[in-house]
Amino acid sequence: MKVSVLGAAAEVGRSGFVIDCDGSKVLLDYGVMFGRRGDPPQHPIHVRPAELAGAVITHAHLDHSGNVPALFGGGAGLDVYATKPTMELSELLIEDMIKIDRGGQAYERPEVATMMACAKYKGYREPFQVGAAKVELRESGHVVGGSTVIVEHGGKRIFYTGDINVRGSRMLREADLDVGDIDLLITESTYALKDQAPRAESERGLIEFANEVMDRKGILFIPSFSVERSQEIACVLRNANFEHRVIMDGMALKVNDIIMDNLDYLRDPKIFEDAVGHAVSIKDHRDRRRNLEGPCVVISPAGMLVGGNAVFYLQEMAFDDKNGIALVSYQGEGTPGRMLLETGKIQTRGATKAVAAQVKKFEFSGHSGRTDLFEMVKKIGGNPKVLTVHGDAESCETFAREINEKFGHDAHAPAAGQTVEV
Repeated sequence: MKVSVLGAAAEVGRSGFVIDCDGSKVLLDYGVMFGRRGDPPQHPIHVRPAELAGAVITHAHLDHSGNVPALFGGGAGLDVYATKPTMELSELLIEDMIKIDRGGQAYERPEVATMMACAKYKGYREPFQVGAAKVELRESGHVVGGSTVIVEHGGKRIFYTGDINVRGSRMLREADLDVGDIDLLITESTYALKDQAPRAESERGLIEFANEVMDRKGILFIPSFSVERSQEIACVLRNANFEHRVIMDGMALKVNDIIMDNLDYLRDPKIFEDAVGHAVSIKDHRDRRRNLEGPCVVISPAGMLVGGNAVFYLQEMAFDDKNGIALVSYQGEGTPGRMLLETGKIQTRGATKAVAAQVKKFEFSGHSGRTDLFEMVKKIGGNPKVLTVHGDAESCETFAREINEKFGHDAHAPAAGQTVEV
């Protein structure tokens, strides 16, 4: 087998890999990468759909799924394999991207519809054939329906982590790492250089902060990614028997509906059903204003405060010192969320103003940190070559060097366009 790296090389975004099995090619992920606001999105190296036997999507996040509809221009057909929630969530996120980023993509809604018509839903540990390759999805612990991928051909086996959370979360089971002997590991490196705060510590800190804001009759605003993070935070609050109102708004509500239809992908469906069932779902702007009265918690996208209903809540709540803002999502460079975190200020009505609300950050990443990534590599059998991807240059290169030093594996951080033979 030969692996061509189309993206995610010394960068977080536009993931894409082609596995060539003696001429039969399988595409793993095909995402986009967003830069600063106003910059056009970047795409993986182009691949011709006619050359592919099929495509596999690991999970719904746009950096892994966002360019898949580009494979369906002109009514082209191509089988796309993923779990059911991955396809449904991908459709939701991609259509939202089209609405927000008009003209930024090489496709429109008809191509998304064709992608969904060509979707082949697959469950975990359910081997299937894509051209000459035998493929299998395993639980990744990252988002609902998220998968790692095993590709097998000619006695050789490749394991692609996509995005992985070895320990899982309150909502998701831990990653399935019982993958046997592997000849090539393609691993994410997002947090390969650092360990994050233990999840129990983050949960405890968030609950304490929420109660402090409630005690002063304020509103705690939690801008959060619509897929997984919003639901995870609602589950954390419910599990702690949080007694005040929890409001959910925006695209998170549509994600709730999709997850409710895929409960068997959750660690404990009852926790999710209970959390969502007790939350107040916002129907429209009038409903939004009517419910915005403390003490309560508001969970709403966008997680980095780039658009969405989060902008409304931020403007309404940022300048009252009774209120709090809990940042629980990654804050990308150049985003309003990063500006708030680093300066305590926001842009409002053409001016930059300091916020009065108390701002705190809590780590709720869906990615494994340094220790867990090394434990993952240690558990994988065989003596695999290793490609470190999906991290900045320092993370990918250092992780590769350390894997070589610790385990003796032939590991390196590939460049986009590079091909590796197994």
